[in-house]
Amino acid sequence: MTLWAAIAGVAACLASCATPPRPAPPAAAPAASSAGASAPAAVSPPLLDDWRDAVLYFALVDRFADGDPSNDADVDVRQKGTFHGGDFVGLTEHLDEIASLGVNALWITPVVTNIPGFVTGAGFPDWAYHGYWADDFHSLDRRFGTEAQLKALVDACHRKGIRVLLDVVYNHAGYGSRYTTDPRTRGWLRTTEKGDCGQDDVTSCVAGLPDFKTEVPEVADYLLKAQIGWAKELGVDGFRLDTVKHVSHDFWKEHRKRTRAELGPRFFLLGEVWGGDPQVLDPWFEGDELDAGFDFAFQGSAIAFVQGRGRTVAFDRYLKSREKVRPGYLMADFLSSHDVPGALFQLGGDVSLFRLAAVLQMTAAGIPVVYYGEEVGRKGGDWPDNRSDMPWGDRRIAPGAGVPRDEGLRADYVKLIAIREAHPALRRGTHEGLVTDGDGYVFVRRDPASKDAVVVCVNRGAAPVGVTFPAPAEWGGAKPVELFSGAPVPAAAGTVTLELPAHGFRILAAR
Repeated sequence: MTLWAAIAGVAACLASCATPPRPAPPAAAPAASSAGASAPAAVSPPLLDDWRDAVLYFALVDRFADGDPSNDADVDVRQKGTFHGGDFVGLTEHLDEIASLGVNALWITPVVTNIPGFVTGAGFPDWAYHGYWADDFHSLDRRFGTEAQLKALVDACHRKGIRVLLDVVYNHAGYGSRYTTDPRTRGWLRTTEKGDCGQDDVTSCVAGLPDFKTEVPEVADYLLKAQIGWAKELGVDGFRLDTVKHVSHDFWKEHRKRTRAELGPRFFLLGEVWGGDPQVLDPWFEGDELDAGFDFAFQGSAIAFVQGRGRTVAFDRYLKSREKVRPGYLMADFLSSHDVPGALFQLGGDVSLFRLAAVLQMTAAGIPVVYYGEEVGRKGGDWPDNRSDMPWGDRRIAPGAGVPRDEGLRADYVKLIAIREAHPALRRGTHEGLVTDGDGYVFVRRDPASKDAVVVCVNRGAAPVGVTFPAPAEWGGAKPVELFSGAPVPAAAGTVTLELPAHGFRILAAR
């Protein structure tokens, strides 16, 4: 249904978008065994039950994989600001590329119909391939695919044990959107053309985009019912919420109330509050408006540390400070994203340092977010190069066919994610620094509930370094093992001494 066929009867239109909640599909039961029977039916992995255990993969739909060339409108892979053809079918066809990493959650960019043309403020034609410039909240952008194709993607994710977060935008519409010109809706927005944009976070027109007056009940109701309607229809498991601080707390409280009532109490809300950290995000946690928010400090802190900038003890204090998040709420951290230059780019393409940063991410508290392609060495760069195509190497997958990829780095990600999954201490434990002076850094993560303890050792220096530290009491005198390689680790009288190679690391637990 399009907005323009229904907007004259807003209330009726919104009601029609609300369909009964669609629960996640249950795991398939194994087939009964009998002599001569065929092989048992495949059993779906269980879906994530506790978001503390999540590893989240973020895919920009248009730049991942083109599975249906028939929807390739406005595609020109030679230009940075155009559509490149990625779609729901491509994501579904190559979902194993994501699932085989071991991740258990997927975040996809917004899917509603975006403005049909481009803007030139960046100095080149810049299209809405990213999905953040909405033109109609009641239809999907056909350049990504159909409702049936998106539902098939969500269902395929659930069969592989992957929950899905849909990126949604409440704050603004796209440049020149029909919402700003239609007499029935143009009063819903503040615009630079009308000169009524405010100066504060809530009433400003972010990047000159038309700003929805979400404080107006009619506007808020329209937006809420539209996005909740999509969640019901598609069966997604949560929202990634864009530009959170540019919408009022009253709106987010109503949003939480409605999502819980209509989508269930476990519907997950991950919010983007620019500059977020435990203190910045706390007003949204205090009001129970979000379940989690992004830690914008993690990328810069991790990059600076592995580059040798700053004291090791200061980085250790930063990791410890991340425990100050309000109980029951979570931080999500990233090394790269669609809004900032990628970590590998900032590290000058040094894969050994990037690998160290990935080790720190996968062994730190919070939800680690993997930005599509960084796991195979996609450098990213300054905008818009941070939104380049997924590298597929010699696989004939558009739009990134022929783009080199680092399979060795990907294999390291698989190991790191598996180690995180195997150890509760890494997903929900406390942090304590053991060696915090010089380039050799050692910390322990502990989970009292499971009595699990994991020691992480990294050397950010360009020369080998020795470290000595006490074995955690949780090991009970057992010999430690290096989890990444499986090699035994010598230990004597409750003390461990290691030599870490240049830019090397060790992750230890009791055998």
